[in-house]
Amino acid sequence: MNKYSFSNDYSEGCHPNILKTLADTNLQQQLAYGNDDYSVKAKKLIQNQLGQQNKKPSEIVFVSGGTQANLIITAAILRPHEALISANTGHITSREAGAIESTGHKIISKETNNGKLNAALIQEVLNEQNEAPHTVKPKMVYISNATETGLIYTKAELQEISDCCRKNNLYLFLDGARLGSALTSKANDVTLADLTELTDIFWIGGTKAGALIGEAIVINHPKLIEDFNFHLKQRGAMLAKGRLLGVQFYELFKDDLFFDLSRQANLFAETMADAFIEKGYQFELETVTNQLFPIISNKKIKQLEKKFTFYTWKTHDENHSVVRLVTSWASNKTKVDEFIELL
Repeated sequence: MNKYSFSNDYSEGCHPNILKTLADTNLQQQLAYGNDDYSVKAKKLIQNQLGQQNKKPSEIVFVSGGTQANLIITAAILRPHEALISANTGHITSREAGAIESTGHKIISKETNNGKLNAALIQEVLNEQNEAPHTVKPKMVYISNATETGLIYTKAELQEISDCCRKNNLYLFLDGARLGSALTSKANDVTLADLTELTDIFWIGGTKAGALIGEAIVINHPKLIEDFNFHLKQRGAMLAKGRLLGVQFYELFKDDLFFDLSRQANLFAETMADAFIEKGYQFELETVTNQLFPIISNKKIKQLEKKFTFYTWKTHDENHSVVRLVTSWASNKTKVDEFIELL
């Protein structure tokens, strides 16, 4: 690439510690299908982070990618007539090529002003889908943290959604593609342990937090664990060389590397956000994680695009657009400074 990318947080490979351990353990013989030593140890490390040392732990399942995690979870949990509720900006709604629908389940999307669902919006869907058996049956609520708009849920907001779901016999499912950035945000008050209490199932994103590939599905509701591995196998997600995922999550969680790298990505974004504010720019949305949404003149965007790649999110007015910039754990400080200078 000739231009430096702020288009996403997975343009780089993986953290050197992960690459080294993959190389060092390459010729060790290990059990297949996620039963290897590294996967077992990685799951225990994650369970410790979940605060489950003295009670029955959540089930941990490793898969290779986020869309794969989302469709397997949906296929495993929902019956044919059941549907998901999502914000209209949710990844499953706008960025997954109909992967959820391909499992035979409808997504009921709700317009939001910031990409976040709340109990009132969920209740609206329940009120609208009330002509059984003529309408689909809402059964699972999908949220992501951080959201597609870079925002995060507070513990109070998650508690409200969780209470609404339990009151209405809905499962709560949290997409954690950028969970590391959410948990290390300066605005965050949620822990992994909180998520085990507030959600029925969620996943921890490794791909965007220093791993080559990989996400860790955390199943909290005992009923959802049953037969989950059959869905994993049937949809091609049970890797024979499951060690490849186990090694990576072992490295990410043995010394809190997952949190350190996520925090670093946020700090790069904070540096850029401060520079935008200092130079008089405004934002479409507040910057609290590693995604920024500044409003930039179309003329300036063309100048920046000569050296950098990023995503034009939407039109703001005749002469300005909202762009999305994403920083990574491996973002180059020199390139960050160059971008700021070009502003």
